[in-house]
Amino acid sequence: MRRFVQVGLLVLSGLGLLRTSLFTEAYLRYVKEGMRPLLIASGVLLILLGAAEAWSAWRSAGRPEEDGDGHGHGHSGVPRVAWLLFLPALSLLFYAPPALGAYTASREAPKAVAVVDEDGFDPLPATSPLPITLTDFTQRVQQDEARSIEGRTVRMTGFVTPADGGGGWYLTRIMLSCCAADAQSVKVRVYGVEAPKADTWVTVTGTWHAQGTLGTSSAAVALDGRTVGRIERPVNGYTDALPLGS
Repeated sequence: MRRFVQVGLLVLSGLGLLRTSLFTEAYLRYVKEGMRPLLIASGVLLILLGAAEAWSAWRSAGRPEEDGDGHGHGHSGVPRVAWLLFLPALSLLFYAPPALGAYTASREAPKAVAVVDEDGFDPLPATSPLPITLTDFTQRVQQDEARSIEGRTVRMTGFVTPADGGGGWYLTRIMLSCCAADAQSVKVRVYGVEAPKADTWVTVTGTWHAQGTLGTSSAAVALDGRTVGRIERPVNGYTDALPLGS
């Protein structure tokens, strides 16, 4: 019985990985795109291991299992809790948990953005509204002594995260270094426009919310929103990327 469970778990897990990584984009909810070949290889390996275990079990069918006391009394019962291991394996085949979103972002502090080196910031293009990432916006608001972001209408893309107190809501992006376990978020607070439902992906235009001293750490990483447009979740949803089409 134990060997049957082992074979089932190996094969189901392998099939689930292959289905998720070969035939859908659902794997992008858990790992970066570059991990896809490893997921495929892992799925194939699990199926091969399951097949090998099934072949071994068939070859040894009818042979008494020894329990170490030399009397050949095998103990083949499976703990009930072991059957719960089938649930994550089955979920890969029939149900993909949702991508990380507002629930995760609201329970962690925003990622600390890197300090720009001594060469400073590149000049901003004259485009209006200016497509910009949340990270670049944060850096220019709090580190750019030339105040190049002042008075500029910017355009950013992310998903909605509710804010506790102080008004407004957060435009958020979650970034992965490898997988969902190391997720970090970057947030820009948005004022002046009504927040769509949490986890809704949107493109927001607006200008810097004048609070604190621009170009210093006291400056608020916030936006006075002008427009909000709903969009589909982008393929690069786990990166802090420019709005699609920029």
